[in-house]
Amino acid sequence: MSGADRAWATVDDAGQAHDAAGSRAPAAELHTPVLLDECLDLLAPPILRAGAGAVMIDATLGMGGHSEGALERFEGLTVIGIDRDPQAIALAGQRLARFGERFRAVHTTYDRIGEVAASEAGGGVEAILMDLGVSSLQLDDAERGFSYARPAPLDMRMDQSGGTTAQDILDQSSAAELAAILRDYGEERFAQRIAASVVRRRQEGRPVRSTDELAELVRAAIPAGARRTGGHPAKRTFQALRIAVNAELDVLAAAVPSALNALAVGGRLVVESYQSLEDRIIKRALAHGATSRAPQGLPIIPESDQPYLELLTHGAARADDAELASNPRAASVRLRAAARTRDAVQAPAPPPAPPGPRAPGGRSTQSTRAARHMRNRPSSTRGGTRR
Repeated sequence: MSGADRAWATVDDAGQAHDAAGSRAPAAELHTPVLLDECLDLLAPPILRAGAGAVMIDATLGMGGHSEGALERFEGLTVIGIDRDPQAIALAGQRLARFGERFRAVHTTYDRIGEVAASEAGGGVEAILMDLGVSSLQLDDAERGFSYARPAPLDMRMDQSGGTTAQDILDQSSAAELAAILRDYGEERFAQRIAASVVRRRQEGRPVRSTDELAELVRAAIPAGARRTGGHPAKRTFQALRIAVNAELDVLAAAVPSALNALAVGGRLVVESYQSLEDRIIKRALAHGATSRAPQGLPIIPESDQPYLELLTHGAARADDAELASNPRAASVRLRAAARTRDAVQAPAPPPAPPGPRAPGGRSTQSTRAARHMRNRPSSTRGGTRR
């Protein structure tokens, strides 16, 4: 069995992962970064122009695969890695130790990328990379509860030091709140059926208590005809709960403009997303920055109305057959990139409204249910995803 297929449960003081049998492996054996060459090709021009002073922020460090590729390719580059998962930072630190002071990690959420750029790089940086979603480390660790393929507690936190769990949401949400989460975060057609089944079991004194119980409940709640296509019937429910637990879309909506405003002129942002809800946020933010604010027909566009971004991809780039053969997790990736063309002080990217689902009364389900539990998180990790 390859490292990418194992469930790595713990990380020791040396930064090595252990599976259930006690086997150890460095991070490089556990993680193959998605579209590495394509990402680095897009980031290369400003890094090469800056030379030895270039700084890249890896906003979703994970196990450090993209950071390792960048440090190997660009001599003199400094990489600052952000992750909210202490296990990921430990693994990446071990993997990247050979680069010495050229790499350093920050334990925080990536919606604070502007603060990280200011404190760690002194201002605008040449390159920012975001590889969204759940990391290989988290997927392969069955005890984290991200996978419906193996029995585990319903946790799903990317940082297990505190905060709400999927179990909390299933135990405390009303049927309406839970259906809103499943519908808006998982695009689940049968959200009301699934939510009603969860609440019914709770009222009967036998609440759902594990990933396999939840997967079976979802399978039973979905009509037989709908189960024949579209992959595992529980995948949308698990996605929705993971997003709600970690406030992923709200944090991403805040992180993208923050990242754009942390770029120096000429600096580039590259983002890999893995589902349509993430990609929609990225697409809108980049399109906004690449569009003139001036009325159509003006012979001269005032500088204040000119775009502050140049799009570097035509739509979203996808993995080719060679990438898919070597890395199956690239199947759903969507790659978008943009370069900043105007100074962020004169042309800042505006923060968008949070896209959370709406509960009865018009308030965000995330703010009323999941965020209530998030208030107890440590200040270093409160407020967002992964990542």
